[in-house]
Amino acid sequence: MPKGGRKGGHKGRVRQYTSPEEIDAQLQAEKQKASEDEQEEGGDGASGDPKKEKKSLDSDESEDEDDDYQQKRKGVEGLIDIENPNRVAQTTKKVTQLDLDGPKELSRREGEEIEKQKAKERYMKMHLAGKTEQAKADLARLAIIRKQREEAARKKEEERKAKDDATLSGKRVQSLSLNK
Repeated sequence: MPKGGRKGGHKGRVRQYTSPEEIDAQLQAEKQKASEDEQEEGGDGASGDPKKEKKSLDSDESEDEDDDYQQKRKGVEGLIDIENPNRVAQTTKKVTQLDLDGPKELSRREGEEIEKQKAKERYMKMHLAGKTEQAKADLARLAIIRKQREEAARKKEEERKAKDDATLSGKRVQSLSLNK
């Protein structure tokens, strides 16, 4: 069994080599094909076919789109013609075609988020004005607390006065008793 857990290799197979003549023949065939393509492209304009010249002058964009379409069709797509009405061909927009000044459409989530923020701001304004139920409850609770604090302060003041009076009267009694 070979090292590293590999399965059988290709050592026993016969290697095939391409002869230099075959390589030269392939290169010449490619050159001829390329030169024929160039002659066809160059010959169209030189022949003066008015329909093709007019088409190329009218819409350069359509040629670009045709080229893009041909480039996008790879593999099996080039062999099969697809007629899907739901398929949208993706078109690339140029920088000059972009509409930056127009109104931007918001996604559903963005729209909901903006609406949520506006509702929160409206609620806070009404809350600060004291028009919401929660604000009314808060204000009532604050009023009760103020009254309790005022009463507690009044009681403390009364106790302090009573204490002062008691100490003053106690000192008078002592002073009177000493004088006897």
